[in-house]
Amino acid sequence: MFPRLEREEGAEPRRVANWAVIGIFILLLFWFVAQARDFLMPVTLAFLLFFVFVPFRRLMERWGLGPGVTATIVSLGLVVALAVIGLLVSGPIERVIDNAPRIGVRLENRMAEIRQNFEGIERVARKIDEIAGAVPPSPEEKETVPAMPGAEPDPDVMGTVTGRVTSIPAPGAPQPPDQHIEVEVNQPQTSTTLSSLIDLGPAVASQIIFTLFLLFFMLSSGDLLYLKIVQSFDRLRDKRAAYLALREIEDRLGAYLGAITLINAGLGLALGLAMWAWGMPSPVLFGLVGFLLNFIPYIGAVCGVIIAALVGVFVFDDLFTPFMVALTYLALTAIEGQLITPYFVSRKLQLNTVVVFLTVALWAWLWSVLGMIVAVPLLVVLRVLADHVPQLEKLGNFLAGEAPPRLEDDPEPEPEERAATPH
Repeated sequence: MFPRLEREEGAEPRRVANWAVIGIFILLLFWFVAQARDFLMPVTLAFLLFFVFVPFRRLMERWGLGPGVTATIVSLGLVVALAVIGLLVSGPIERVIDNAPRIGVRLENRMAEIRQNFEGIERVARKIDEIAGAVPPSPEEKETVPAMPGAEPDPDVMGTVTGRVTSIPAPGAPQPPDQHIEVEVNQPQTSTTLSSLIDLGPAVASQIIFTLFLLFFMLSSGDLLYLKIVQSFDRLRDKRAAYLALREIEDRLGAYLGAITLINAGLGLALGLAMWAWGMPSPVLFGLVGFLLNFIPYIGAVCGVIIAALVGVFVFDDLFTPFMVALTYLALTAIEGQLITPYFVSRKLQLNTVVVFLTVALWAWLWSVLGMIVAVPLLVVLRVLADHVPQLEKLGNFLAGEAPPRLEDDPEPEPEERAATPH
């Protein structure tokens, strides 16, 4: 039906550039991950927890407990942990909700006091701008001159007059009837932070339940998941490499998350005691918030410092004490991040700090808070896979956090050697 187009002899078929195909694939992948996050977030979290609790399941099997019993213990343990965290948080949050009106008034007064402290600086800055001609003089400094009848208004002294304009009828003319105008203003419905959190509650609860059920089924299945992954390869060498990669993933994830959890628990205890020493309200809540936020690299510590500073400004009458409270929070997190974590976390688990920061920011954009939490564990998994896949060796070297070997230049030959060398 259609004429057949013959390819010229010696001409190669046109191919789409590889970089274009890869770029389109990456864009589609990001779009899919962002759109399917309500399903992928609990699945990803369940898989990470599965690798963490697999060694515990094997330990229970040596003691004679089956996979189903171990899965039940792990699931109930996580439920109890979430319930304890909820009980610890519920008291301070309830007090904050009850005192919300008083807190709002107190916060407005504190902001007014802070603005008054900086009024002198604002006046000096505005005066400098007026002298430089960057801004016109302020209205308070203009002299108000009444306009004469029939004179043209001066644009420099004109103001804005609002009011009701009524026409005066001529003498003897009938009075116009009074006109009543009803104006109905429909204000847009704005959702508060509390209502947004309440609306988000059922979705979060359903994802937690889905994660726990999926984790239970994965743990109760024993080594079935490992066997299915290994059996998907044809050659014996690939089967062995896949099994070793899975075992290394569970070892590194377990070591990383176990060490980070213990370190964060110690940091939360230290933060709670420090906030109690400074007289901050709800030091237990501060310790719990510090424990949870420290699972987010870099960004979590910054958020904790900002929260401590804002609460300190609200609680204390001066500005020096809130500054010292925020500095204490920053000092404790800096000691943890620069000294304790590098000492206790294995060198094999250390990652490139630039890559970690960019990955946390990317997953925060894709999956919000949970994305920031799972970003580093996913990087650990990716690095393990890169160590076992030859094609990803360069990627693994890029993700590694240890210092690369120094590049030594070849010694430059002496002038005599250069002259003796034939050209």
